Amino acid sequence: MIQEKNAWMMNGFLGIFMIALLLAGAVFGFVEQQFILGGICLVLAVTVGSGITLVQPNQSVVVIFLGKYMGTIRREGIVVTVPFSIRQTISLRVRNFNSSRLKVNDVNGNPIEIAAVVVYKVVDSAKAVFDVDKYEQFIGIQSETAIRAVATKYPYDTFEHVEELTLRGNAQEISNELTAELQDRLKVAGVEIIEARLTHLAYSTEIAQAMLQRQQASAIIAARKQIVEGAVGMVQDAISRMEKDGLVDLDDERRAAMTNNLLVSIVADSGAQPVVNTGSLYQ
Repeated sequence: MIQEKNAWMMNGFLGIFMIALLLAGAVFGFVEQQFILGGICLVLAVTVGSGITLVQPNQSVVVIFLGKYMGTIRREGIVVTVPFSIRQTISLRVRNFNSSRLKVNDVNGNPIEIAAVVVYKVVDSAKAVFDVDKYEQFIGIQSETAIRAVATKYPYDTFEHVEELTLRGNAQEISNELTAELQDRLKVAGVEIIEARLTHLAYSTEIAQAMLQRQQASAIIAARKQIVEGAVGMVQDAISRMEKDGLVDLDDERRAAMTNNLLVSIVADSGAQPVVNTGSLYQ
């Protein structure tokens, strides 16, 4: 693999001054009919001028001469480098790649839609130019491949109370793994991944309604379980307190009946309708 190195260069303003002197020498030579001197000065002026390069902030210029990599210029401003060379500008700025919505199957085989944003920058211009073909397109393809790879390793969500990573419930862990996966894939292109985060995550339309019903059922079951556990504790406390204070003296049958009545009145969705016992006709 090609490693980035510094290209030969000189101060651009000094180069412009040299060009001006050479052009003056060429004019003087032609005026004084010293055509050889004038021709040499003109050729040298054109040669130096062909190496003038303007480098903007947060950009680098890859210098190629006769098919050979000569180095990279990172110094901003105007410089003079290898004459008659090919110079390719590479942006070193931080950039975003927004993936399209990808349809994949999670680890349980459920079809989901997923998308992510990848924040990256080029740190090695030589690798970006020579080690991959069209590095921006390479980044896009590898990013979507990494997103698919991570999405297929985890479930969208878990409906059991178990400790496992899920795409919906562990966004930070998934983002960290996606970042590491992308960095491993894109280091060949001289790219550093700054951050990768999911921007869209949902069940596919064909199963979205069924999964919504399943989530609602799980929520209802969890709520009912909590209500029942609370009601049992309330009934136990109420009967124990009444017996302790001597308000009632219950045998097992009556205790069971009172427990049943209290649980029904607490757990029931609708309000309980009390029945007042006023005694028997035969008392």
